[in-house]
Amino acid sequence: MRKTIGLLLAAALLATGTATAQPLRPGTPSILRWTLEQQTEWYPAIETVYRTATVKRGDTVRPLPKAERSLEGLTWSHADKSWTVDDYMKAYNVSGVMVVKDGKVMLERYGLGRKPEDRWISFSVTKSITSTLVGAAIKDGKIKSVDDQVTSYIPELKGSAYDGVSIRNVLTMSSGVKWNEDYTDPNSDVARAGTKILEPGVNPIVSYMKALPRANEPGTKFTYNTGETDLVGILVSNAVGKSLSQYASEKLWQAYGMERDATWIVDLAGHERGGCCMSMTVGDYARFGQFMLDGGVARGVKILPDGWIQQATTAQITNGTPPAGYGYFWWLGQGGPYQASGIFGQSISVIPDERLVIVINSAWPSATGRELFAARSAFINAVRTAAKGL
Repeated sequence: MRKTIGLLLAAALLATGTATAQPLRPGTPSILRWTLEQQTEWYPAIETVYRTATVKRGDTVRPLPKAERSLEGLTWSHADKSWTVDDYMKAYNVSGVMVVKDGKVMLERYGLGRKPEDRWISFSVTKSITSTLVGAAIKDGKIKSVDDQVTSYIPELKGSAYDGVSIRNVLTMSSGVKWNEDYTDPNSDVARAGTKILEPGVNPIVSYMKALPRANEPGTKFTYNTGETDLVGILVSNAVGKSLSQYASEKLWQAYGMERDATWIVDLAGHERGGCCMSMTVGDYARFGQFMLDGGVARGVKILPDGWIQQATTAQITNGTPPAGYGYFWWLGQGGPYQASGIFGQSISVIPDERLVIVINSAWPSATGRELFAARSAFINAVRTAAKGL
């Protein structure tokens, strides 16, 4: 089931992240076509390639102590072959792995020349962070409810197909607004949205989205829509009166004790992408997963409303892969685990019943692939099995 979810996720994420960003270096190839050498150089230093904002850490770092027992000797079978962690990392260009159980590190490994302090681009793992900031804004009283209308927070959308669309609808990819996510079509919405300023003073993604027609009634059909993940980011910023990076700093990076500033790619208007491209250390990926396991509590302070994590990580709509479904920008697996995931091999898998967080960062040779996802699923399953016995 997790492999199936990964395949669908990957298909949905191909264009997420840089369609509305302009590289700092003229002639830079599309991020979807970087060589392994370019991935290895630029994934840890995305701020040298694209314009970014900074998500500042605080004065206190939440420790990730070593567990008494480790998974260093982990072995498993996959595709008629015996695997070790080294085998997996070398075969799939893995730059970082961290396994945390009960808040303690059972496995931490690095590859491709990466060091513990190096950040790595998250691609659409960012979506799950953005949805978490929606929860924080509700807790702060800046958003009343996920049943509020999107147009109440992005008034430029009034009079468009977004009339009658709730925040819940966009968080579950069911706005009903017509959208073409065909990455091979240069005239598709995903290829065109936000690529130029259409109205001075209006975010280009907002300008583009408000011209789209209605296809379905809100809340009735799951349609993956990259543009709407950026709308959610704009909605949060408008609601709280702060940039996404500042709000993420206050509610997550400072509050929970992340170890290093994160960076966040911005769009043509200088607004952080709600759907993509934060960069952070392996440890901070794990800390975000642990924050979810901790119920959205940071140093004794509730950052999220009561019940938010349960709602966000429970199937809110069928997305074609029953019995999994889709939450609030979280992908769901059979038996309860939920996952934040991005192309080229980035993921945070959270397994609440096992008190387990599994982080993987990679530089896959392609954005997606059945074999790539099958191998990652085999590794995750091996970690879960081994961790249960320790």
